[in-house]
Amino acid sequence: MDLGLKDRVYIVTGGTRGLGRAAARELVADGARVVVSGRSEKSVAAAEEELGGAARAVGVVADNADSGAPDRLIAAARDAFKRLDGVLISVGGPPTGTSDTIDDDQWRAAFESVFLGAVRLSRAVAAELGEGGVIGFVLSTSVYEPIPDLAISNAFRPGLAGYAKSLANELGPRGIRVVGLVPAHIETDRVRELYERGGDADAARERAVAGVPLRRYGTPDEFGRSAAFLLSPAASYLTGVMLSIDGGVRRGF
Repeated sequence: MDLGLKDRVYIVTGGTRGLGRAAARELVADGARVVVSGRSEKSVAAAEEELGGAARAVGVVADNADSGAPDRLIAAARDAFKRLDGVLISVGGPPTGTSDTIDDDQWRAAFESVFLGAVRLSRAVAAELGEGGVIGFVLSTSVYEPIPDLAISNAFRPGLAGYAKSLANELGPRGIRVVGLVPAHIETDRVRELYERGGDADAARERAVAGVPLRRYGTPDEFGRSAAFLLSPAASYLTGVMLSIDGGVRRGF
């Protein structure tokens, strides 16, 4: 199936590792060009090289919490590829902890990166997009149900999903789509770190897999292919959707 991605240009934040990098890789494989951001020169350079170099990918050191990041990322897309068709906003998981262990500084920092940074970038990109553009948010199953020991994610991800739904209504008349991706049980460094916190990572993994109808973890590539489809013209009548990429873990409709 031709997704219609050839020569389209996307910004992918958090595109140097994990789910963001997997999405960028699949976009490039289908002919798109990407601007990927990360927080270190080393990770940005490695991602740019893996994705095919300057002809296919440009890396930018940027933190979603930085108010200047949107302008730099948009300028990089325009300078390198002369157009912009969409963005996938992904950010590393916020600190773990319960409501009584997370201090004010951690709440503020997470709000800036997880929530406000995503809102700020989506607004800036929306102002640049024309008909057929798309804005995607990488969310979490905490959108639907709180996850133990992840109070910050439980607070901010549902709010971001609500914002995405509002944005879909606002931008729809301009022909711009807004979509949410809701992954769970994808084999990433973040997931491994969370299980290791409990002491017996193997036992925690076995319990988690037992609750997945497909009885296995998903791979980053599987997430990336779903992201590439949602961002592509092939999904041109999908907006305001929250796509669960979780092997069937979410049982509700």
